Amino acid sequence: MDPHQLHIQDFHYELPADRIAPEPLADRAASRLLVSRRGVISDKTFRDLPDELPADSLLIFNDTRVVRARLLAQRPTGGAVELFCLEPVAPHRALEPALQQTGAATWRCLVGNGRRWKSGPVSLSFQFAGQPATLWAERRAHEASGESLLDFRWEPASLPFAEVLRAAGHLPLPPYLHRAATPADAVRYQTVYAAHEGAVAAPTAGLHFTPELLAELAARGIATGQLTLHVGAGTFQPVKAETMADHPMHAEPIIVSAGLLRQLLAHRPRPVIAVGTTSLRTLESLYWLGAALVRGSPTPAAALEVSQWQPYAALPPGAAEVPAEAALQALLAHLEATGSAAVEASTRLLIAPGYRFRLVQGLITNFHQPESTLLLLVAALLGPGWRAVYAHALRQGYRFLSYGDSSLLLPGAE
Repeated sequence: MDPHQLHIQDFHYELPADRIAPEPLADRAASRLLVSRRGVISDKTFRDLPDELPADSLLIFNDTRVVRARLLAQRPTGGAVELFCLEPVAPHRALEPALQQTGAATWRCLVGNGRRWKSGPVSLSFQFAGQPATLWAERRAHEASGESLLDFRWEPASLPFAEVLRAAGHLPLPPYLHRAATPADAVRYQTVYAAHEGAVAAPTAGLHFTPELLAELAARGIATGQLTLHVGAGTFQPVKAETMADHPMHAEPIIVSAGLLRQLLAHRPRPVIAVGTTSLRTLESLYWLGAALVRGSPTPAAALEVSQWQPYAALPPGAAEVPAEAALQALLAHLEATGSAAVEASTRLLIAPGYRFRLVQGLITNFHQPESTLLLLVAALLGPGWRAVYAHALRQGYRFLSYGDSSLLLPGAE
């Protein structure tokens, strides 16, 4: 199957509005858990997860933390303008140094209610450590994508931009919730293990885990590991093209430690279960980064990036498939040669039917929107059986999307 030719309408299903969970449950682990094991579906609760995982599993979590990326500014005339920070542009393109930038910075943003913002700065007054502070934004350029480049400056200029966002920003809830964030969301729209700031959307598969459940996994000898993919707003980007060939995937930064690479190597061939689509895309991206290094490709060695269609390109004449172990070893050798402690890369990887998984054997994930790239990923893992899973979830009253219920998808033999 050639993913270029996939018609997104073939991945439609009817999702009634009342099946979208508007709020989280009071207890994270009380959500329901649909288990699909080699095509056999059963209904559990999330607390049953330790009993349902294959023996000797390694669970991989995404430890990104959602930032308060939504800023509500005002024009000089008093009209409101919403600024949604997507990614840094200058003086740093890498996310973590950009969040530590002081005084001024340029970011790519979505601008809401911006038609009346013709020129000049908009501003936002806020409090930091009990003292007055101000953020100004001026539009540098419109982009064809509909996004804008905004020049920010702020006082006190000594504040890192991360502190500006914490003090002045709002949590960017998914647009399909159609509501403003509440104080409860500040806690519940973060995983309990969130560590590294940079996401504008939560890795929602992890929202079901509690400290008690993580402790039970450890007590049962279930190994865990952590990586970082800073989820971008593109995760909500609808597929507008008729076929996937015309849909551009968004780039997202990933950070994976040398320790996790060694853990993955030591764990093979036992099952690796990704907690969320972001963890899965990161793990599979590691394979493609390493495979390019094995083949001597100069681009990944210099830029460390995975393109949208890289997995679907024909092998060079006479070339053999790179084993997963060799790809991971190549990444470790690259880190040693460059004196780096972690792989820092970006990925645009599209996982869709026709994709063959190299590092992942199972997935914990929520239920995704129709005609989305996240649903394509699930269909790649389950094959046509994804329809049976979603039909069962709808019949049985499961709650969908970010604050909804969960699933454990195990397509192969254990």
